[in-house]
Amino acid sequence: MASIALPTPVRNAALVAAISGIAAAAVVLLLVGSWIAAAGFFAAAVIVIGALIAWRLLNPVTNDASRPVDWDLTRTVAEAGSDALAITDRAGRLVCANDAYEALFAGFPTPPGLPLDDAGTAALADAGRAAWRDGSAHVDRLAARDIALSAQIARAGDDADMLVWRFVTAQEHDLAETLAALLAGPTGDQLGGSGIMAALLSPDGRVRTANRVLRARACGDEHDAIEGRDFARFLITDSRGLVRFEREGLEGTPLRVLQIPFLDGDDAPVLVALLDDEEDAPALGASASAHVRSLVSMMPFGMALVDRDGRFLQMNDSFLRAAGVNAVAPPLYPGDLVVREDKAAVADAIRKFAGGATHSTDMAVRLKDHPDEPVALTIAGARGLGDAAVLLSLKDNSEESRLKREVAQATKMQAVGQLAGGVAHDFNNILTAIIGHCDLMLMRHSPGDSDYDDIQQVRTNSNRAASLTRQLLAFSRQQTLRPQILQLPDVVSEVSNLLKRLMGETVRLDMTHGRNLGPVRADPGQLEQVVVNLAVNARDAIVSANARGGGVLTITTRAVPASEVREMASDILPVADYTALIVQDTGTGIPPDVLPKIFEPFFTTKEFGKGTGLGLSTVYGIVKQSGGYIFADSKPGQGATFSMYLPVHSAPAATRPAVLKPTPKPVDLWGTGTILLVEDEDMVRAVAERALVRQGYTVLTAENGEVALEVLAKHGRPDLLISDVVMPQMDGPTMVRHARESYPDLPILFMSGYAEEQLRRSIDLDNVAFLPKPFSVQELAEAARDVLATRRHEQDVGKS
Repeated sequence: MASIALPTPVRNAALVAAISGIAAAAVVLLLVGSWIAAAGFFAAAVIVIGALIAWRLLNPVTNDASRPVDWDLTRTVAEAGSDALAITDRAGRLVCANDAYEALFAGFPTPPGLPLDDAGTAALADAGRAAWRDGSAHVDRLAARDIALSAQIARAGDDADMLVWRFVTAQEHDLAETLAALLAGPTGDQLGGSGIMAALLSPDGRVRTANRVLRARACGDEHDAIEGRDFARFLITDSRGLVRFEREGLEGTPLRVLQIPFLDGDDAPVLVALLDDEEDAPALGASASAHVRSLVSMMPFGMALVDRDGRFLQMNDSFLRAAGVNAVAPPLYPGDLVVREDKAAVADAIRKFAGGATHSTDMAVRLKDHPDEPVALTIAGARGLGDAAVLLSLKDNSEESRLKREVAQATKMQAVGQLAGGVAHDFNNILTAIIGHCDLMLMRHSPGDSDYDDIQQVRTNSNRAASLTRQLLAFSRQQTLRPQILQLPDVVSEVSNLLKRLMGETVRLDMTHGRNLGPVRADPGQLEQVVVNLAVNARDAIVSANARGGGVLTITTRAVPASEVREMASDILPVADYTALIVQDTGTGIPPDVLPKIFEPFFTTKEFGKGTGLGLSTVYGIVKQSGGYIFADSKPGQGATFSMYLPVHSAPAATRPAVLKPTPKPVDLWGTGTILLVEDEDMVRAVAERALVRQGYTVLTAENGEVALEVLAKHGRPDLLISDVVMPQMDGPTMVRHARESYPDLPILFMSGYAEEQLRRSIDLDNVAFLPKPFSVQELAEAARDVLATRRHEQDVGKS
């Protein structure tokens, strides 16, 4: 049988209770003389003992309860290091910080709200959020009170509910501060005793500190304040290139200026030493030339030295990168860098400056490795630099040139888009008149008439022209979209049968759909057009690659989480969750010189007369207007890949404010009432008036907004106001605002050749319907009837 070891307090309590029970039983026995009463007292003591033992066993005393954090101990440990440390809790409160933190930030501010610049505070806040999410984070290049810092943040605590912020002073600051203290102290005096004048300069050339002998020579008094002053203003140079203190004049002792590198980086401080050149020789002799070459090699911009014969003496790394030159086999002459047409101009300029020209000049030259991108070459004469006679400077502006090209491309695309939108708008007005007159003529002809087929053919061609204007509007992102919440695989499935017919028998179509695809918000009809356009282009590329037409077209849909987008590190694609549609072919591929132009309007590689150049530009416009991104990637001979990224839609679908509803159209379009028609195009106004009159309406017309307001003042409130949006003198929205001041409940039907979404953002009016141009007579009659029916329904509901 297993024994149970009782705790010491329990054993002691049991012993005391047993002794007490026996003593009580003995006393009862002596006083009463009854063994039964004595046994009862003893039994009661046993019961008490058992209850005590059971309670102690069921409620053991634990000694491992969590203890509160000893912040005094934590702070003592933090003081052991020299880094600034702080601890914040889950609520963002500062709970502990060491003395180094207080000294660095002049108090106890709570991270990330530290005395940093806006960019530093934002970077620190992002790092804090990353540390909560990932466990740790790191951020560099922070600046607090002119001190360069880096921060390391880590999640800590038993419940991982605290952040430890560790701020480390940058190496550059530590070295610079140490050097400044040495120059200002006894070490600086020892250098002065050896004839060395030393100063520490900031990156912009201002004095941070200097030893006493330099202050005495430069200012005349070793106690004068020299900190913060421009070091170059203390020096002068004579005609021979000798350097002297400006205070001592041209009769002063020549100086040898040495730059001593001790830190890397464009924003690192500079240590300068000055020595008296007692021999009165040129300031830059053999040893000094070596210092000049060391100085040139450390310049952050492209610099080179050329001798009097026009040969290169030295090129720093920045110059080699900017010129695209191999450091192993550098060119001998500057003319070897440029194209043949620029060689003579560069050689003449170098010859002129080597002969004594004192000014400098900038030349636009074309490098042999980059003949299409002119670069700026600065040429200046050099004096007092030993064998060097000419100084060249070449700026690496490849990134600047790329940005300029992208801005020019974007500007061109925007201008073409505005032009395309304007052309489509005017063309829609013309098509509205053509289609409307065709409809009116078809009402007077039956299918057996001789003119019926001709009129029908004109109408068919007009509709084809209308589809072309929709492509123009799609490119300029001004087409009317009907976005819905949908899944990309459903869109691909809708057009799969059409794609199989388009591909033919020799091109195999493979479709693969990923799992867990997020929904997107887009116009399904427009997305189908995107898929068809990409597939047709891929088919043509496959046929061009193989005379027999054999090849594979692969359409893939897959989920692209934000983590994958972050790894892509794209400058264009924001970090978010996307659903991707990828169209890949095994065709000829796209040449590198053509790839940047494929989304431009009217650009096509097909034969003359076989392509409009609007296919891919339409795709681009639809994708961008849907809030997505599209990229093309291709290697010659390996096919092309088009990747479209649409953001995952998570918000609930918003209700559209449009009055027109996709309800079944009534067969009877006859109506009654008065309609005010406002249209600046005579041909559109005429056909719309005739169409509405034929449906039974009384029509009042006006050619602009001002005339419309006069008609309202004369005839009173109409049953419906139909107006164009863009008109001279007074546009439609402005006219409607004035009209609703007198008739707040006046029904409005806008018609325009521009996009509904674009117009709704600019109109900013409630309870208006929209009819896109071009429209048919029946569509106009249906729109008018729907608006009036909706208005009457609202009135009936209000009365009831």
